Amino acid sequence: MNDRVVSVIGLGYVGLPVAVAFGMRRKTVGFDINAARIKELKDGFDRTGEVESADLKSTDILFTDKIDELKTADFHIVAVPTPVDEANQPDLTPMLKASETVGKALKMGDIVVYESTVYPGVTEDECIPVLERISGLKCGTDFTVGYSPERINPGDKEHTFTKIKKVVSGQDADTLEIVAQVYESVVTAGVHRASSIKAAEAAKVIENTQRDLNIALMNELAIIFDHMGIDTNDVLAAAGTKWNFLPFRPGLVGGHCIGVDPYYLTHKAEKIGYIPQVILAGRRINDGMGKFIAQRTVKEMIHAGHNVLGAMVTVMGLTFKEDCPDLRNSKVIDIINELQDYGIEVQVCDSLADPDESFHEYGIKLVPFDKLKPAAAVVAAVAHSDYRKLSADTLVSLMGKSPLLIDVKGVYDRNACKEAGIKVWRL
Repeated sequence: MNDRVVSVIGLGYVGLPVAVAFGMRRKTVGFDINAARIKELKDGFDRTGEVESADLKSTDILFTDKIDELKTADFHIVAVPTPVDEANQPDLTPMLKASETVGKALKMGDIVVYESTVYPGVTEDECIPVLERISGLKCGTDFTVGYSPERINPGDKEHTFTKIKKVVSGQDADTLEIVAQVYESVVTAGVHRASSIKAAEAAKVIENTQRDLNIALMNELAIIFDHMGIDTNDVLAAAGTKWNFLPFRPGLVGGHCIGVDPYYLTHKAEKIGYIPQVILAGRRINDGMGKFIAQRTVKEMIHAGHNVLGAMVTVMGLTFKEDCPDLRNSKVIDIINELQDYGIEVQVCDSLADPDESFHEYGIKLVPFDKLKPAAAVVAAVAHSDYRKLSADTLVSLMGKSPLLIDVKGVYDRNACKEAGIKVWRL
């Protein structure tokens, strides 16, 4: 199976590392509808920060936005986003559009593998009909499909694509074996052959649902402990001494995976007549944490003697997670919006986020760190490495009298902050 020519459709946080891994071993076609993205990749620049320039340039990848180029491949991997809309309903538009694109390039003997996170049944019930309609070919006879859920963790330089065991599936035994062998050629961690495409789809969506629920539990405990005047981090440090205590922590749950994928599962559950209880309860808790943090910030400002109306608050970090430039579905914006609703002036800095993208997505004009105005409070929302390294003296220099630090991730030394005269509230 090593003579297969691989194409990857969608060169974002998921697709690009996949394309690079294959491009290191074989001829690969990297396709994206964003012409600017293609040009950057041809020039050896990855704006997501997932792939180094040297690695890009050492691969055998044809970066293109032309569908005709896809016809040179016979093993197509679809790795496009699967977001939710404003009502938290699955938006399959990118996946269906990608299927149309692949359909235009599809030929006899090709295999199409989907990596995008979906609810069980999407590959076979939604995507195959599009492939057949556009290509004029018959699935199962002229071409076949598989599903291999992505496990990319943006910003993680340790658990990379080739080092994470890959779940693979195929619509029949022969396809499964080909899919497995193609991925085994690059994934050193090996593969797990799922019993069916639906089982593989379900496995992916519950991976993130499980994490979402565990974080929701920590967030609810944090709210309870806050009412009791107990520091959650101190509680977790004590509980964590037991060997089987799971090391989850409270925080903002955004991004394109954990904050989205559970809605795909609950959507499908509701379609078949079951109303999920626990999953949606966890989603409600996690979706409300930005507002909770902002409200606690306002209370702490009042206790510190600050006039809230017209006060300046600095928010450090806008991306959905630390050491990653990804702004998609960031819950930091919930903190910002709630603070502004109280009449607070908010200035935002982020050392990794793209200023143009920040303004386009959220209407936020990022302020360079060295241009920040003195603030009544600093909300450390995202624990980027360079923010973690800030000393208490540097933090206090960002504030005026009665300095207040809202340490969302609990990364700063409380004693050092106290000695510097900073009052600290931690989630």
